[in-house]
Amino acid sequence: MLMNAYLNFDGNCEEAFRYYAEVLHGELPHLMRFADAPGCEDMPAEMKNRVIHVRLEVDGHVLMGSDVAPQCGGPYEGVKGASITLNVDTKAEARRIFEALSKGGKVTMPLDRTFWAELFGALEDRFGVPWLINCEKDA
Repeated sequence: MLMNAYLNFDGNCEEAFRYYAEVLHGELPHLMRFADAPGCEDMPAEMKNRVIHVRLEVDGHVLMGSDVAPQCGGPYEGVKGASITLNVDTKAEARRIFEALSKGGKVTMPLDRTFWAELFGALEDRFGVPWLINCEKDA
């Protein structure tokens, strides 16, 4: 079994995932729009350029996402009740990623030493996604 997180957005999925790929040094091998998906021919024009599925690959790990279609569950309410956790090997990498992801977002716990980690911090990025950055030991 393999378990991956799947994020939903309200029209800015592509922007978010391109930013995550840049910050996390990842690849986007798959990005598909509603316009290209079977069964979406009658979708409203404003939805056709939205992302129906994207896949980010970073060091053998996967994060996926899409833009929410209003007809599939009502209005978008943001990411709630979950965070994406990044466990990094060095304090320098923790600082770099924390700074990049918090730019334009909101820091909920500053990056600092804790009883379990050399550095740990929490933030919500500018796309509304909560992240936990954890560096248990400096490699």
